[in-house]
Amino acid sequence: MLRLLLLVVVVGVGALVAWPQVQAFLEPGAGPSPPAAQSRPRTDRSGETPRVRCPQGVGNCRAVSGRIVFIESVDPDGDGDLHVVLAGKASVTAPGLSSIDVKPSLRPARDPRIGDRAAAAGTVENGSFGQGQIHALRFRVG
Repeated sequence: MLRLLLLVVVVGVGALVAWPQVQAFLEPGAGPSPPAAQSRPRTDRSGETPRVRCPQGVGNCRAVSGRIVFIESVDPDGDGDLHVVLAGKASVTAPGLSSIDVKPSLRPARDPRIGDRAAAAGTVENGSFGQGQIHALRFRVG
């Protein structure tokens, strides 16, 4: 219980400190441009965030979209799923953040990168720390 409380405090303080940078990152043209030498090709050339909808008839389903701010490509429990955190308007896990658990059958051919746009829809369930997260039924990267 103490570990969970400590995790919540650390994440909360980190979110408060990082929120201005996250907002600048989400708004096109609001943040500084990276130097040309550090730019990399992007997969979402249209500049639009992909959209997905909840499958019909699925209860407790949420659809979210935004930019990827965290990726866990190698899952510690070894079941092969991908974990990403999206920053956007939806707040499934924390204000402005939604954690997504992507099962192996929905993983894209290449793992997305931080900054890529993505969308997910699925049931909201509790994660290993009691946080709300989406167990994706649909997942798209821009």
